[in-house]
Amino acid sequence: MQTAILEKITLNRSITHEEQLQYIEVPFHVSEEVQKISLELTVKNIINKECVVDLGLKDPMHVRGWSGGARDKVTIGIQEATPGYVAGNLYTGEWSVILGAYKIPESGCDVQIDIALEKACETFWVKGDLHMHSVHSDGSYTLEEASEIAINKGLNFIALTDHNTISQNFVYPTYKNLIHIPGMELTTYRGHCNFYGVKNPIMDFRATTNEEVTNKMLEAINQGAKLSINHPHDDNCPWDWDNSLTYGWIEVWNGPWRSCNERTLAWWQKELVEGKKLHVVGGSDTHRPDQYVKHGMPTTWVKTASNSVEGILNGIDKGNVFLSYSPEGPVIELICGEWMMGDTVTNSSYPIELTIVGLLEGDTIKIISDKGIEHTHTASNLRFEDHLEITDQGFYRIEVWRYFSEVNRTLMAAMCNPIYIDVKGI
Repeated sequence: MQTAILEKITLNRSITHEEQLQYIEVPFHVSEEVQKISLELTVKNIINKECVVDLGLKDPMHVRGWSGGARDKVTIGIQEATPGYVAGNLYTGEWSVILGAYKIPESGCDVQIDIALEKACETFWVKGDLHMHSVHSDGSYTLEEASEIAINKGLNFIALTDHNTISQNFVYPTYKNLIHIPGMELTTYRGHCNFYGVKNPIMDFRATTNEEVTNKMLEAINQGAKLSINHPHDDNCPWDWDNSLTYGWIEVWNGPWRSCNERTLAWWQKELVEGKKLHVVGGSDTHRPDQYVKHGMPTTWVKTASNSVEGILNGIDKGNVFLSYSPEGPVIELICGEWMMGDTVTNSSYPIELTIVGLLEGDTIKIISDKGIEHTHTASNLRFEDHLEITDQGFYRIEVWRYFSEVNRTLMAAMCNPIYIDVKGI
């Protein structure tokens, strides 16, 4: 991944002789765009005197590496890092350079730390399955089997959301070309929801009242987890809790498209019309081999600057997401200037550009706003383009419907999160 300098920071710290043998933290902030951190340590104002300042690095939660006095230059990124440092998610928040004051002369010393924070040069689409099960709960697939299937289908990420357990999060197989998102499905007797991004989001899954369920959700969120309400209108296990917690993500598309997804879609449209911004996600909810329930069906596509757990979850949290019935698409792009699906347009100088590829002749394209279905088109080739006029709409979103001969029905083939419009700013 190519990167560019986002910010350069110079930190200065004077270390006195009295601080010898102590560890000193010098904080700096890392924003969500950062994909690589490089730092260089310079010890100054030392003349003919022995001085040793060790070097390490701490992220918002734990120490990410230590090189002692062996190095004065360190780099850490999503995929690679200087030996002695752990590559991976560059968490947003306060980081610290750790200075080990091993040998400090009587006169003390001055330390300069030059930090370069780098961002990805561009964003890109990744695709995956956000809801599946394994032998760690009631599924029949091992983690290795689920991962191999995902890789063979061209998926970039998966989340093993086993019921009320986290053991799968600690034994994921390692595949460089597949991101494993830590997950857990909180499974209650009156509804299910997924926690993403944290290996151990809650201490105890048991909840039988509205207050207890809300507390579990808040506990997971406070641990840094992202949350989605699963199949809220399912015939067998709908979301039947009456709590006031605002949900950021809704699993509108669970497994094969069916009537319970239709009901969630209608409910979601109503919520959007009322002014709420609820991002949709999808997941196969695969448990075992099945004729219709298969990994990656549906597929969740996410626009991200980093093929990492944090990058993917940040993209979903922004709503930069569309769903397709399979990893092959169809693929939807909804762009207005610098904004895309999930974003809010605040300048009407740009038209909203719609592009869909991977269509079949006869597919139905629905252009929907808070006014309802504004336009319907029938695809005549693989690609469709349109310019959407901004008048007084609150949002635009897209659905693609296709006839599937296997089941002799017309079903959802792709859909996207809305691109919102700030009418007051137009």
